[in-house]
Amino acid sequence: MGIKLISWNVNGLRACLGKNFSDFFSSSDADIFCIQETKMQQGQAEFEPEGYHQYWNSAEKKGYSGTAVFTKKEPMSASYGIGMPEHDREGRVITLEYEQFYLVNVYVPNSQRELARLDYRMLWENDFRSYIVSLDRIKPVIVCGDLNVAHEEIDLKNPKTNHMNAGFTDQEREQFSKTLESGFTDTFRKLYPEKVQYSWWSYMMKAREKNVGWRIDYFLVSDRLFGKVGDSIIHSDVMGSDHCPIEIDLI
Repeated sequence: MGIKLISWNVNGLRACLGKNFSDFFSSSDADIFCIQETKMQQGQAEFEPEGYHQYWNSAEKKGYSGTAVFTKKEPMSASYGIGMPEHDREGRVITLEYEQFYLVNVYVPNSQRELARLDYRMLWENDFRSYIVSLDRIKPVIVCGDLNVAHEEIDLKNPKTNHMNAGFTDQEREQFSKTLESGFTDTFRKLYPEKVQYSWWSYMMKAREKNVGWRIDYFLVSDRLFGKVGDSIIHSDVMGSDHCPIEIDLI
């Protein structure tokens, strides 16, 4: 296969372009490059990478959420959202169909402070899982993006003090486990069971400098596709957002 895929929550593409997004995009030379939290509509930024087809799903609310995919190979089809109006107003999902797999780029809703959105998040989790399982019945699926959950204690610096905070509630972690049990593999953790590496750091308290982080960005693949995963990489040295890019290489 020989395909390089990158995913990055850029926390506002226009802001990230002012940092080093373009340099990283060029140097990475990914076959498929997925971004989350674009916070813009297509055409609001000067970014037209040569040799890539572009797919955008922006939120109805301006400056909020949003996803985009840049791909060298034109997919067989593209769809936006998961076919449920209650979930599809925030520009959170893009699905591209290729011959050998579906690619699903997702920005999962945050449960927010005081878990204001946890009930909605539970609905989302069940509906999104049903969506990717239905795709998986047709052909293997690659899910990438900001899944807004640290699955196990190894996936964040301070599990005790963060227990039941957004992103590390028992409910969110159980939902993630259910997704894995539905036929998906967390590529990084499967390859590196003991490795401590994070993909998101708060802007507060010099968290990134001190590496007080969380691993909440993932590449999940259908179990039967895992044998094609050559590596799963977290580029924690790449700056430009409060998240760093992640990568898988398919062989």
